[in-house]
Amino acid sequence: MSTRPKTEKHRRRPRDQVLATTPRGPRLGLCCQFAAEPIKFRTTTAAALTRLPRPEQLARLCELARANADALLAALHYCHTHGIGSFRILSSLLPLRTHPTFGYNVADLPAADSLVARLRLCGDFAREHGIRTGFHPDQFVVLNSPDPEVVARSLADLEAQAEWAEWTSADTLNIHAGGAYGDKPAALERFRRALDRLSLRARSRLTVENDDTTYTPAELIPLCRAENLPLVYDVHHHRCLPDGLSVAEATAAALLTWDREPLFHLSSPLAGWDGPYRERHHDYIAPADFPVEWLNLDVTVEIEAKAKELAVQRLQQHLQDTR
Repeated sequence: MSTRPKTEKHRRRPRDQVLATTPRGPRLGLCCQFAAEPIKFRTTTAAALTRLPRPEQLARLCELARANADALLAALHYCHTHGIGSFRILSSLLPLRTHPTFGYNVADLPAADSLVARLRLCGDFAREHGIRTGFHPDQFVVLNSPDPEVVARSLADLEAQAEWAEWTSADTLNIHAGGAYGDKPAALERFRRALDRLSLRARSRLTVENDDTTYTPAELIPLCRAENLPLVYDVHHHRCLPDGLSVAEATAAALLTWDREPLFHLSSPLAGWDGPYRERHHDYIAPADFPVEWLNLDVTVEIEAKAKELAVQRLQQHLQDTR
């Protein structure tokens, strides 16, 4: 593990991050989509664009991105009016932005200035109302892959989403550490080296999360400490892939990796802890799955449940009733 001195690149935080100013306990976060509300995000496929000439492709992509900016503003309004303190923004906010064939620079889109202004309006609203925003790039973003092309594409995706994060005042780009590839120390060293290839805008927002098949909190905490990299502690993943640390110990260690409000993840298993496929998410959160160690912490807890806003509201009510 590297022990090199930390530079300004490693220390600086996103300028527009949202921080709590008074003690309040956990804020609950909604992830990406809605179950019941008529707020929808739109996308497209490469196949759908194939027959269009390039100007029409760009016009279509801009139309979708503008619709998503409007949906994001509606989502933030919903969070504000329903006491939801955080919203995870869909990583396809600007569809196919880094696609090898149909990708584009935002400046190439028609009415790009208007689109960016709309996204900045979302960021202004989030800051004004204390709603935290962040991104969770998809599973294809793998910084420790032994394939240089996979790493290059992953870096490009992170840089694109860091640009959107700047516009929308998002302070996290959360990823998994990747695969083990038969040699975890070597894989984590590749991950560490890839960090140095990120811009300040991306690097200052990057966080890493323990997963349910490969990397536990105990394995990631030394990396996080050495690289000033916040750990997003996923307690469901930890319960699926234990490592000898208790929830209390993992929580305490994760908290120390943050230089801003910590972010944690919570979900419940679809068929319960005694059922099959414990890694699959339930529609709702079982109240007993909310760690008692988190109840008095000023942290963001993103709720990864299929019922989306309905699950957040049900858990909100439970936490209020038990205080």
